[in-house]
Amino acid sequence: MLIEQATEADVEVISEMLGEIEAYYGGDPVPGNPARIRTALFGARPAATVLLARDGEQVVGLASYTFLWPAAGADSSLYLKELFVRETARRQGVAGALMRALRAVADKAGCSRVEWTADRANPAALAFYEALGAVPQDGKVFYRAES
Repeated sequence: MLIEQATEADVEVISEMLGEIEAYYGGDPVPGNPARIRTALFGARPAATVLLARDGEQVVGLASYTFLWPAAGADSSLYLKELFVRETARRQGVAGALMRALRAVADKAGCSRVEWTADRANPAALAFYEALGAVPQDGKVFYRAES
């Protein structure tokens, strides 16, 4: 398995995977708009970076992240927005490999920590993160305002 940063040539597979992510969370399995993906990831002001896990020619997993500041004091953190492994590749070490790659990116960037949220209704994900040694945080409430 190879973990590498997505390039503009990967827009179509990222689009497909966004549809799979929507379906996983109970939404319509509509692929993401390629033009919007291209702008978000490869435009003048990228909103995120994507790592792809490849097994040969197949993309089997995706991790989308960005950097946040401040984290602690004047430190930065890497924020994992989405970790997704295609159904056929689950329980084969893909998510763990993506998490190790994210930690390496964070270390290289001088981040003091990696942060993310997880759905309480996803016990498999919670167990996975806790097996990595991650500790659930108390004291924060997640908010969302639609624009």
